[in-house]
Amino acid sequence: MRIGFYSLLLAACLYLSLGSTTSHAQPSALTQKMNAAVGCINRLSGRAHESKSRYFSWVTGNGPPTGKERVIYGTYTVYDTAECKRTVEQANALEPHEPDLEAAAATFVTAITALEPLLKETDEYYTQENYKDDKMAKGRALHPRLVAAWKAFEAADHRLRVDLDVLQDRQAVERLAEIEKSEGRSARYHVEALMMRAKRVQNAGNTSAPEVPKLIDLIAEYETIVKASEEFAGKGGQIGSSFVSASKAYLVTAKQLMRRLRDKVPYSQGEKMMMGSGGAWMIEGSPARLTRDYNQLVESYNRGAKF
Repeated sequence: MRIGFYSLLLAACLYLSLGSTTSHAQPSALTQKMNAAVGCINRLSGRAHESKSRYFSWVTGNGPPTGKERVIYGTYTVYDTAECKRTVEQANALEPHEPDLEAAAATFVTAITALEPLLKETDEYYTQENYKDDKMAKGRALHPRLVAAWKAFEAADHRLRVDLDVLQDRQAVERLAEIEKSEGRSARYHVEALMMRAKRVQNAGNTSAPEVPKLIDLIAEYETIVKASEEFAGKGGQIGSSFVSASKAYLVTAKQLMRRLRDKVPYSQGEKMMMGSGGAWMIEGSPARLTRDYNQLVESYNRGAKF
């Protein structure tokens, strides 16, 4: 299972391979807690962030709306937060406890369940064009409530993703050691090692201020395991060719980003226009391109890398 990627705003860039190694084993309490949290993010985070983007696509500056805007779209809504609340509460009750993750998941639930009715109220107001009857009075009143709710949600969403990231790293290291001990450097070992290092590159490269020396080192580590995996597959190891191709494509993109940062290459005017129109993923050496290719690697992994 993996977290779905909705935008570049707060993408934590995680791949999650949660659950037991056998189909009949009961997942651990930690795995169930993580699955509950990931399920909430997959179902609700993207839409919540899109609701804010939709709103501020027509509300100029920091708002509030005036009723004189050229177009008035309203916003999007989120649904079914009750299921998220239920699964998190059930998972958080399991022992042993994981206090940081449980607190982060509970905070996420609080934020998203507060956002749901507010977005529905806002959507109804704008869909029925009630702003034409009250001269946007309610729109102005809703504005600070929306801003506060989105701020609380974004903070909760980010915190939960960070906590999941830490726990996933811990599990990945432990899982890789177990695989090597039981199977040696098998196909599964190479694939899991590659994904673990790809994720480290992604996290280092997709930040507001990447550390270039750290990124260079992480890319070198990733390149080593990519080459080892390709060689293993070339000798008959059961690693799918599409997965190898995706891993190499991601390596190219990571190097392009690193070189742009290292050499301080600015974005051209045309590239800036592409970034402003949602085409940032098409720009070589951009964080958006890095995330796009990472997602494709994760999709290839989830389809079956496969041993």
